[in-house]
Amino acid sequence: MINLEAEAATREENNAALIAALDQTGLSEVESSWELDVINDTEHGRWVATLGADAIAELTYRFVGGRVVLLKTWVEPAYRGKRVATELVARVLDAIRESGKKITIICPFVGEFIDRNPEYADLIDKVRPGSGAHPKHEPAEVGHDEELTAFQRDLA
Repeated sequence: MINLEAEAATREENNAALIAALDQTGLSEVESSWELDVINDTEHGRWVATLGADAIAELTYRFVGGRVVLLKTWVEPAYRGKRVATELVARVLDAIRESGKKITIICPFVGEFIDRNPEYADLIDKVRPGSGAHPKHEPAEVGHDEELTAFQRDLA
């Protein structure tokens, strides 16, 4: 059985660690010191950062209503604080830009990243920016409860 409270606590710790690592680095530095490959695993709805044969980070997503909903960023503990998440998010956002899609942000790390790298702000869906979007990206004419309900309905 899945312990939802423990899973939520772990997710919050991971988000805090990733955001703290983002705070400690220069804003213009997007690349990590690693030679990462970023692979879109469409079958499982995630972009995976690999170092050689090892998956060391991932950003999960879902397609909802023609946009990409960015759900959660995770980095293997040994690689945290080494700009792996930053490079992963930058490369994912570049791929999304090439596809012409907009994004809805649930993952707070992605929201912080875009706040610090405003050249990606145009990717955010104006109607459904998501709960992880920086506060300055408020939904246009849609309340948070309505947005969450629409997102849950879209996922069903």
